[in-house]
Amino acid sequence: MMYRSMLGAIGSLLLAGCASTSLENAKAPTADLILVNARVYTLDWAEPGRDGTPAPNAPRNEAGWYPDAEAVAIDDGAIAFVGTSREALALRSDETRVVDLAGATVLPGLVDSHSHVVELGAKLDAVDLTDVATEAEAVALVSERAKSVPKGQWILGAGWDEGAWANNYPDKQLLSAAVPDHPVALRSLHGFAVWTNQAALDVGAITALSEVPTGGEMRLGADGQPNGLFLNRATTLIDEIMPAPSEATMRRHAAIGLQRMAEDGYVTVHEAGADARAMRAFEQLEASGDLPIRVYAMLSLRDEDLMQRWIARGPDADADSMLVTRSVKAYYDGALGSRGARLLDDYSDTPGHRGVSGDGYGFDRDLNAAAMRAGFQVGIHAIGDAGNREALDILQTVFEQDPATRANRHRIEHAQVVSPADMPRFAQLGVIASMEPPHAVEDKTWAEDRLGPDRIRGAYAWRTLRENGAQLTFNADNPGSDHSIFYGLHAAVTRRDKNLQPQGGWYPDENLTIEEAIRAYTSWSAYAAFRERETGIIAQGRWADLTVMDIDPFVLAASDPGAILQGRIVMTVVAGKVAFER
Repeated sequence: MMYRSMLGAIGSLLLAGCASTSLENAKAPTADLILVNARVYTLDWAEPGRDGTPAPNAPRNEAGWYPDAEAVAIDDGAIAFVGTSREALALRSDETRVVDLAGATVLPGLVDSHSHVVELGAKLDAVDLTDVATEAEAVALVSERAKSVPKGQWILGAGWDEGAWANNYPDKQLLSAAVPDHPVALRSLHGFAVWTNQAALDVGAITALSEVPTGGEMRLGADGQPNGLFLNRATTLIDEIMPAPSEATMRRHAAIGLQRMAEDGYVTVHEAGADARAMRAFEQLEASGDLPIRVYAMLSLRDEDLMQRWIARGPDADADSMLVTRSVKAYYDGALGSRGARLLDDYSDTPGHRGVSGDGYGFDRDLNAAAMRAGFQVGIHAIGDAGNREALDILQTVFEQDPATRANRHRIEHAQVVSPADMPRFAQLGVIASMEPPHAVEDKTWAEDRLGPDRIRGAYAWRTLRENGAQLTFNADNPGSDHSIFYGLHAAVTRRDKNLQPQGGWYPDENLTIEEAIRAYTSWSAYAAFRERETGIIAQGRWADLTVMDIDPFVLAASDPGAILQGRIVMTVVAGKVAFER
């Protein structure tokens, strides 16, 4: 027995020595990037109540919000540590980059959950008509561009507001006189109208006899011929005659748009309605390692060939590739500004008119159902109260026929005008409301004219949807609206525009708290893409996707909300790499 005990003691000593040697040779934990001296809001606390009341464990006291960490360490694309600067610096090695953020605010990486980045890139490449107030001003900008463009070559522009201009739409006369030698196509802010000159009509041989797609309107002049304005589905008449951009141009536009989003603090975009050409551009950028931020692709239901290929293949199963395709975007009705949104009752400013929807707007119900059954999440564009009701009905019908489809976190894109009777249905059906804070403050000058004083209370109704249990995600529908996170947060918490109007906010009972607004661009958007386990909060092991800004929106929302608009992005980190740094 003594012999065995001695052997056991010797063996233990040998094992202990081996373990000590192993520990000495093991690589100490280190980090690639350490951010210190920051105001870190991890969002790693419980959800707020439906009325916006913060959870008991939220970092908040009588004085207001305060950050719950001051440093983040990143290693190999993941968050290695969150806490104090002193503890984070313990992970520093000779290869570690340490950034002193000097009090800047760190949030989970921002997500724009309904974006058109290829269009954004094209817009940045075209004549920018955003915030142009008059037809004459727009024509002057196009005329100036024409001076540097060879005769006969198309001139494209985008950004004029089809909602604000709806009672005084432009026509071809002034544009044709100023720019006679170039075909011109000027897409509206939200894409539901195109304004052209006579040269463009001539290229397409478009006349009064041209067949107008169902759900569209081709305006005619006093001479009975097209006056150059095309609304809703009629815009496809112009789309079809414009020269298709080359693959290289599509790839360049995608890259320009994505880089701009990185510069503006976004780590992910949900590309809403990618057709085959856009998908090729994203796939090529991914293959070459040139995607600066993550892309969650929503396939265009209107591209039937593309859809059939993906339905046969099925959605991507992984969540962490730079390009993931598991969603579909479908259009159900038109826009409110151009009176294309489908309403339950007549437009208040156009008796006898209720908009267009469904088959009349090119919605393929069978293809949509097939995509759902193949496992895809679908996001149905629905603006009007009838459009939203019918879209919810469509989803519910498929759920009843195939209960497994209910689990795929389907979405209503915009959910802009919702009848009180349909507010609870979002939560009942598990449908996410994907909404745009900028739309409310941009549409406020004319939206009540379209809807009247009663229906307007169901429009842009973020708080009412929250109180009814709906899951929200926020975005800008860019390039239709300014995607600045500072604009989005300000609109969400104040219901005021960039000029701080109106005083007190537009229907302020529908605003959100700053925590809710930030979650709608971060953790709630992560949920909308099935990524709540990988991102959306700042915690050890999560993706190192971070946004750094030079203001503290949690504090400013209470003390000086207008100052949120002056914020700037300092740094955008995606998968542990710095995608943008000021």
